[in-house]
Amino acid sequence: MDYSLQRRAVLADVYAGRTGLFEVCDASPYLSRAAKYHGEATSVACPVCRKERLTLVSYVYGDHLGPTSGQAKTEPELVRMDAAQEEFTVYAVEVCRSCGWNHLVSSYVLGAEPVPGQQPRRGRRRAATE
Repeated sequence: MDYSLQRRAVLADVYAGRTGLFEVCDASPYLSRAAKYHGEATSVACPVCRKERLTLVSYVYGDHLGPTSGQAKTEPELVRMDAAQEEFTVYAVEVCRSCGWNHLVSSYVLGAEPVPGQQPRRGRRRAATE
């Protein structure tokens, strides 16, 4: 799911003065830290402060992920999880590490669809030769 229309509406309200910067530039310390250590730099300038490029942070959620659910993951980690896990949801959030702007950009599903009657793929690792 793409949230670009919602993003445009929020930014239109900010530019028109109907929404204050304190309402949209409210990235939590956890989100800012995830952007620093797990985020992927983009070429898009922050639409609010225009000082820095946005960082994309991907969070994973799924009942079968256990303690991994809710964690930020890098792109290589998502690729590995896609190959080794049942379906899980990824939420991509753009973050400005300068002013704190953040917005949900998209959500999508990765992983293999569970096959009825087959054992879950939890924790299964690929062999080194694959």
